[in-house]
Amino acid sequence: MQYLFNRPQIAGHEANMASGRKLTFDKHQALEAAMYVFWKKGYGGASLAELTHRMGINKPSLYATFGNKEALFVQATDYYAEVIGAKHNAFLTQKDTPLSMRLKLFLTSIIKGQCDKNNPKGCYISLCAAETESEDIPQAAQQKILEVSELTYKALVTLFKEDVEAQHYKLDTQAQHHACFLMATIHGTAAMARAGKSQKALMPVVDHAIEGLGLAL
Repeated sequence: MQYLFNRPQIAGHEANMASGRKLTFDKHQALEAAMYVFWKKGYGGASLAELTHRMGINKPSLYATFGNKEALFVQATDYYAEVIGAKHNAFLTQKDTPLSMRLKLFLTSIIKGQCDKNNPKGCYISLCAAETESEDIPQAAQQKILEVSELTYKALVTLFKEDVEAQHYKLDTQAQHHACFLMATIHGTAAMARAGKSQKALMPVVDHAIEGLGLAL
């Protein structure tokens, strides 16, 4: 499935849930569109005007279907985790694949997504998590982005602790440290992608990261 940021507006968007009329737009498409706005602009930079424009709905429809901006962000963040984050993490548990290759596929998938010309550059989670220290993002949105930002970290800790090959290389003894190292790598490449670095320029980071764990490619 291709994820394009510049989607056409969704037809039939004048739903008015408050008056009891049927939903006449695709909720998942609208939510995906909102996700890409937050991905590009962050929470603070995403205006209701741009959100409703990209989602192809009006403000009453947004409030009736998703709640306020904060509630929309929470749902969009969950959508990102379920649709995009889970796609990357799936490589970590791929069967009949050496650990080093699973990590290479995982990191490659992430960098490819960070540099995809059809998507906002960088990482949704990295960008929005950076806002949590400001006063521009409300509490529920802060909690959600921090919660989702831990999902990949926890998946990596579990991998290093429980995977037989990881145990063979004694990566289980410092599982949290290794997971933190890879998360720092991911957030670093996200920042560089957002600053204009290409996928080709960032790909060598993958091999260096795997070698830094003591794994042979």
